[in-house]
Amino acid sequence: MMLTQERKKELIGTYQRGTSDTGSAEIQIALLSGRITYLTQHLKQHRKDFASRRGLLMMVSRRRRLLDYLKRTAPQRYLDIIQSLDIRK
Repeated sequence: MMLTQERKKELIGTYQRGTSDTGSAEIQIALLSGRITYLTQHLKQHRKDFASRRGLLMMVSRRRRLLDYLKRTAPQRYLDIIQSLDIRK
């Protein structure tokens, strides 16, 4: 199941820094993590779906760049998001 609107709003509510924050690095990382989890499960069933595999790799690299940015600018927020989403370093 893809990320539903309810799940998306829940993630935004959990990781937003202010009332009108919808695009901070934490939110983007959380949303990408949800999509990555979904695609990982999809690729376990459909091993030959190389287009989705390419999309997954692009999402993982985008999340990695966002995490690197967050680590550079706000190390404590980086550690918090890594711990809360259970992402390997």
